[in-house]
Formats: sequence, C-alpha cells, structure tokens
Amino acid sequence: MSRAGFEEAAEAVTAILGTSRTKDLVGLFARGRGVEHALMTVQDPTASDAIRELYSAVERHGIPYAEAAAYLRGFVTGWTRQRDEVDVRTVWSGPATPGVPVRPTARVLVEVVGKAQRELLAMTYSARAYPPLSAALRAAVGRGVEVHIVVETKAGASGLLDGPEPAKAFQGVSGVRLWHWAAERRDHQRARQHAKLAVADRQVLWLGSANLTESGVRKNLEAGVLVTGGTAPQRAAEHIRELQRRGVLRPLSA
Repeated sequence: MSRAGFEEAAEAVTAILGTSRTKDLVGLFARGRGVEHALMTVQDPTASDAIRELYSAVERHGIPYAEAAAYLRGFVTGWTRQRDEVDVRTVWSGPATPGVPVRPTARVLVEVVGKAQRELLAMTYSARAYPPLSAALRAAVGRGVEVHIVVETKAGASGLLDGPEPAKAFQGVSGVRLWHWAAERRDHQRARQHAKLAVADRQVLWLGSANLTESGVRKNLEAGVLVTGGTAPQRAAEHIRELQRRGVLRPLSA
C-alpha cells in the first residue's frame, strides 16, 4: 500500500513546525502519545490541522507509532540538510543592462506563488490588480494552498495612499485571506505597514522594495532578493504567523 498520504502529511507538519518542534512530535510518537496529547503539547493553532492529518494518515496506513517516529526523525534530518543549502539571487524591476543577467520581479513573484503547495504568505504596502499575479493566486487557491496577504489600508496610511483600498486588488481572487496591521496595535501614529515580501511553503522567500502593483513589479526601478533554502523563509513565515496569532495582524474584508 502506498504511503504517499503519510509522507505528504509529514512534510506539511515539518514545514509548519520547523525542525525543533517536529523533533518534539517525534518524541511523542516514540512514547505512543495520541493526537490530543500532541495538540496540547505543541499548542500551535497554525499547525493543528497538519498534526491531525498526520495522525489520521498514520491510522489510515496502519503505521505503528514507533515506525512513524523513525520516519519523521529521518525526514527531519534530510529536510535540515536540504534547507541549509541556500541560494540567494538579486531581483530587479525596470530597465535591464546588457551583459548583466538579472531576474525580473514580475516573473519571480509569479514563480514564487507557483511554487507554493501548502502555504503562501505575502505582504505589501500598496496593491493594484495585476492579471498575471491574480491568475497565479487563483491557481494556488485552486490547488489547495492557504493564501494570506497583508495589506496597508488607506486609514492606516493616513492619506498617503491614493486610489482604491489596496485590498480591492484581490477582490477577484476568491479564497485569499486578507489581513492588516490593526491601528490600535501600532506604537506610533505615523507607523505604516510597509513590508513587501512573499514566502512559499517556508522554503522560498522574495523580499524587495516593489509593491504588488504592475508599476512595482514591472515598470519602476525596484530591487530585491530571492532566497531559496536556509532559515530566512522559515523565520519570515513564523514571524508573520506569530503577528497574526497575537492579534497585531487582523483579518480584513476585501
């Protein structure tokens, strides 16, 4: 019997929990602890569904807990080695120069969205509907990716944003979850949500100066980096999720 479901569930849990907390889960399996004990021990709402699915897959495939623990332990070791292989490349919007190869922001951003299989987190200050990005986001939602996008609001920008609310850029993409930095959680009156990034499955991170607009990703002169592997994608995702959990970032209706 194929154990693909169990292997996929193990990968999903590791991507969310990271190596250290996945090792805690390994210990629970090794001691024969069940799903409810695991949920109480981990106490991470963002990982609850993945943990339940992992235990469900173990039951479906009739895998002894000791064997599941051994698999998870080996998977974490391999995942850590792969994660530690880091590739960093520069990404640019705007004019190109002869003889200097660069990755264009528009193409890279769509590629990052396309790489996501479980989770996509993004942040932007301004946003306008950009058809290639919208299409990539719709495809991601369609294949079951959990998509969260943090945007600034016109109220939060205190009049510095022109045009419609940035959230409206994603109205045509059903299933995207929108968030904003709550005004009452800002320490300074003039503080802005100015981060621009996208992280796929905690493994690939684009970080740059470009907003999620056509001008930002194609027309303006903007710079950024694409990080594949290493701890940066994982840490960026963990920070965003923790800000959500603490209520610093709150859900926003488009």
